[in-house]
Amino acid sequence: MRREPETFRLGAHTLVLRNAEEADAGQLIEYLKNTTAETRFLVREPEEITATAEEECRFISSMNESEHALMLLAFLDGELAGNCSFTGMPQKRYRHRATVGIALCRKFMGLGIGTVMMETLIQAARNQGLEQLELEVIADNAPAIGLYKKLGFEVCGTLPNNMKYKDGTYADALWMRK
Repeated sequence: MRREPETFRLGAHTLVLRNAEEADAGQLIEYLKNTTAETRFLVREPEEITATAEEECRFISSMNESEHALMLLAFLDGELAGNCSFTGMPQKRYRHRATVGIALCRKFMGLGIGTVMMETLIQAARNQGLEQLELEVIADNAPAIGLYKKLGFEVCGTLPNNMKYKDGTYADALWMRK
């Protein structure tokens, strides 16, 4: 779905949240490779980011045209800092629910960008009539869990050994909802 860009002040910085555009495809692919390399908290390994610019353009277009999904990019002082999205469920019995995802480049953490992104997603979801937002977070990602709890999400379950890393170790995940 499309929405008007929004501009926020974060101290001396300007944050713009807007839909991804096809012209962002190459930059978005590089951002995804970088963020997946920075943290073990995201679902994919960097080498799993294999989309071509053409494929990314199609994905961006599908998100913008969807009635049940929203993807926003966050630019801090013009630099791509993060992305966030929600994706609704098409089945009639699940249409009141959506899954939420968010990622932020490490150098931009702690500036309030995640809070603004999540608050914007929550409001957009409410405007779409969604009643329940759900997310999965790695159990030892304390900053993210703190953010989600601050915004009213609650833990509703744990999935042991949810992720298995290259080194053979595992991470549990928490399921949260608002």
